[in-house]
Amino acid sequence: MRALLIEDDSTVCSYITKGLKEQGYFVDMANDGQEGLNKANSEAYDVMVIDRMLPNLDGLSILKSVRAAGNNTPVIVLSALGEVDDRVKGLKAGGDDYLVKPFAFSELMARIEAVVRRTEFSKEIVTELSVGDLYMDLLSRKVTRTGQKIDLQSREFKLLEYLVRNQGQVVTRTMLLENVWNYHFDPQTNVIDVHISRLRSKIDKDFDSPLIRTVRGAGYIIEA
Repeated sequence: MRALLIEDDSTVCSYITKGLKEQGYFVDMANDGQEGLNKANSEAYDVMVIDRMLPNLDGLSILKSVRAAGNNTPVIVLSALGEVDDRVKGLKAGGDDYLVKPFAFSELMARIEAVVRRTEFSKEIVTELSVGDLYMDLLSRKVTRTGQKIDLQSREFKLLEYLVRNQGQVVTRTMLLENVWNYHFDPQTNVIDVHISRLRSKIDKDFDSPLIRTVRGAGYIIEA
């Protein structure tokens, strides 16, 4: 599980990071709002914990930006502002939960588990995915484009599913290694290039408009 923590208080940041790592999370950190927004837009996370008051860009602005971009990663807002109106603003901006400082880590962890669980349940009930004229049936594992059946190997199907779930967003090589191959290190091979090439030959080669595009120096993106 990957978490993004955007918090400018070094003590709070160390406290949360230590606790999350002990729970098995991989944690990325950002100490100001703009840096946090950049990470939120360039990587895939299972949960984001965002402080409301941040330098350069406040937490609610980050929330509104990621939601406007179609990023539905669950977000918990941290804040010293605990009035009802403050909590309402945090939730209306796109937060899934709002936790007032000071707090116990056990409560934060319980809230993280709750929002992640809700998100995983939502993912589980999705049985079909599509991008443009390409359709994926996750139950029968059938893929078609313009009605034509496309046969994919197991890893190719998983790769395509991950790209389509993140359509319109740049998917980095690190994200693919972690989420498609379950590697948390760089194997120093061309395994991604090989599978992307195979996938392109099946879903793009014989069709008018390619869906998979390479973003030089960043990764790949799939979009109609």
